[in-house]
Amino acid sequence: MIASEFAQSRTRRTLTSGGRTLRALGLDGPLTGVLAIILCIGVLVVYSASGQNIKMVERHLANMGIAVAALLVLARLATPQYLRLFAPFAYVLGVLLLIVVDISGHVGKGAQRWLDIGFMRFQPSEIMKLAVPMMCAWYMHERPLPPSLKDLLVMAILIAIPTAMIVVQPDLGTALLIAASGLIVMLFAGLQIQIILLSIPLLGGAAWAGWHYIHEYQRQRVLTFLNPENDRLGTGYHIIQSQIAIGSGGVFGKGYMNGSQAQLEFLPERSTDFIFAVIGEEFGLLGQLLVLTLYGIVIWRALYLAMQGQDTFSRLTGGAIALSFFVYVFVNSGMVSGILPVVGVPLPMISYGGTSMVTLLAGFGILMSLHSHRKLVGS
Repeated sequence: MIASEFAQSRTRRTLTSGGRTLRALGLDGPLTGVLAIILCIGVLVVYSASGQNIKMVERHLANMGIAVAALLVLARLATPQYLRLFAPFAYVLGVLLLIVVDISGHVGKGAQRWLDIGFMRFQPSEIMKLAVPMMCAWYMHERPLPPSLKDLLVMAILIAIPTAMIVVQPDLGTALLIAASGLIVMLFAGLQIQIILLSIPLLGGAAWAGWHYIHEYQRQRVLTFLNPENDRLGTGYHIIQSQIAIGSGGVFGKGYMNGSQAQLEFLPERSTDFIFAVIGEEFGLLGQLLVLTLYGIVIWRALYLAMQGQDTFSRLTGGAIALSFFVYVFVNSGMVSGILPVVGVPLPMISYGGTSMVTLLAGFGILMSLHSHRKLVGS
């Protein structure tokens, strides 16, 4: 009896000490814990999806280390005041880097999206995933809510400039994510229902006009989404193989590293854009639901932290980070299962890749910092 009470007391002291350590680092315990679980799942799935490629897993872990370091630094040091001052600089820097990419960027897989600085290549468009919502939040910080028509027009221009530059690269998936992050700020700022209803036909007209300017392969992706059976061995191959993988996994899956679609390399991009199909094949519907549940917890907790912000900038930035993460999850799971066109969006923190993971965890670091410093800023 005494030993049991001693063990329980020791456990409580350990948990209390751990909580104090997280708070000292500016971290939110529940959000940090769930993010850590998702990252661990990502390592396991990348190992299987890559055909047990140790080199790829090592690079994935290295990218993860950089991303976690970004989260820790931003959560501890990025106060709301500094973030507000930094937002315009980050936006202008991102636009300038996009111009450099357009002039002399590295070309890969038919797209000019990367800057090569010798020891590494990175996509400046990733900067805009955070810079655009922060810039819109910065603009609205000292302005009355809901935004006036003039304020909405200014934010629309701030969103449209980098979005258009990224569409030209071409990178439609990233452009849509950046546009969505800015639109989310507008919604959180109190976008009136009349304006939302008016914007629907305008967006429809813009989509119709844009259809004539996008690349042929992008139009083909939309047509393939509508009927992938038209070209089973060509443009429809990705989505058909993905649906086969998910369907063959059933409820419980075939078992870890036992998925034929992934292990026999029938499934394209299985370590990146279509890794959610690998989860479905090896762990079944239950595995996919588990991952989606973890994502749901992250989104719920992130929205909760965002709503605790004590000024407009904090609430708008935090809300944009939370719902942008939701857009990531929705678009990837939707395109893999065939309910959305394939646009090249990775599964957050699970897909192999560096820049996307760094951007996501940096965003969560900013969100945690906004929350942990909320008592130090005025409204």
